[in-house]
Amino acid sequence: MTMLAVDSLVAGHGLLAAVREVSFRVGPGEVLGVIGANGAGKTTLFRTLAGVHTASSGTIALDGKCVTGLTPSRRVAAGIAMVPEGRRLFTDMTVRENLLVAGENGRAGNWTLETVLDALPSLKPLLPVLTGGLSGGQRQAVAIGRALMSNPKVLLLDEVSLGLSPVAIEGLYEQLAGLKARGDTAMIVVEQDLDRAMGFSDRVICMLEGRIVLEGEPQVLGKPAITEAYFGLTTGVLTHA
Repeated sequence: MTMLAVDSLVAGHGLLAAVREVSFRVGPGEVLGVIGANGAGKTTLFRTLAGVHTASSGTIALDGKCVTGLTPSRRVAAGIAMVPEGRRLFTDMTVRENLLVAGENGRAGNWTLETVLDALPSLKPLLPVLTGGLSGGQRQAVAIGRALMSNPKVLLLDEVSLGLSPVAIEGLYEQLAGLKARGDTAMIVVEQDLDRAMGFSDRVICMLEGRIVLEGEPQVLGKPAITEAYFGLTTGVLTHA
């Protein structure tokens, strides 16, 4: 079964094509890692999936229904939520308020304040705290919790560990592992750390100059092939089941 189907997606900035004929599938509960050097098109891809950036051509289907033309808010209501690079929380509101606002604007489902706190227990003592005073790791956890409150079918996590300390990254991935184990939310994760991406993802795609140049299970592909694709040392598209 396919939860998210992306076919021949093209998106750009003026005359510059940042995403070029990108196609992939993600199943329910699956984690897809998206890797690539700066400028590979990862963030534009995410913004296009979330509806923040308009696709030039191609299609995006969620659970069998085309969402290519939907606005960002309607995509959230349909079941696509993004944790953007930089978190973008309401810094003058408490953690509780950030979570509840997202819940009011999402879709109905199993994710409630209680279940989010069960999945992300580090948030419990932070509920009355203004998010503007949190550490980077805490803000990232709140941003993930806020996205879950909208009850997504697909969760987009852009630059998960960017700017975080090693301790914060370790704690964050422990919580993400718990979320993955639930198996009810597909995740697409942009991660610069190749070891993290390979260890956490069921499959990975490597982007180069807007195109997918390598795709498959990380254990099958192996780190040398992924590293070569990351730095543009391979040509053509390599796919391994």
